[in-house]
Amino acid sequence: MSEAVKKNRPRFDNIHITQIVRYRMPLAGLVSILHRISGAMMFVLLPFILYLLEKSLTSEISFEYFKGIASHWFVKLLILALAWAYLQHFCAGIRHLIMDMHIGLSKDGARKSAASVLAVSLTLTALVALKLFGVF
Repeated sequence: MSEAVKKNRPRFDNIHITQIVRYRMPLAGLVSILHRISGAMMFVLLPFILYLLEKSLTSEISFEYFKGIASHWFVKLLILALAWAYLQHFCAGIRHLIMDMHIGLSKDGARKSAASVLAVSLTLTALVALKLFGVF
């Protein structure tokens, strides 16, 4: 009799990295992963950025040389990716600081704050892109 009453319940297992594209992640989880990716991206590229800054400050000729390199569209895309990483990491960091003060810890509050982080960081990145590619 107990066999007939048992319901088939969904089975929740840990997912593998190959299944992550099919997994429907909550918005707060996506913001958390993007926070880690942007932090790692900034950390890895920091020595390269500082090296380029040092070389560009040695003389006016080297500054003009790097200014010419930065005018290429592919380099502008790289600069835009770094700007996104900084803005996303900054906005998500502020979200985490607010959550450390025990504000917005509910499920609905976390969803709203994650959506606002994505909206603000993407809006600011779009403004940087418009400025970078010479729209205004």
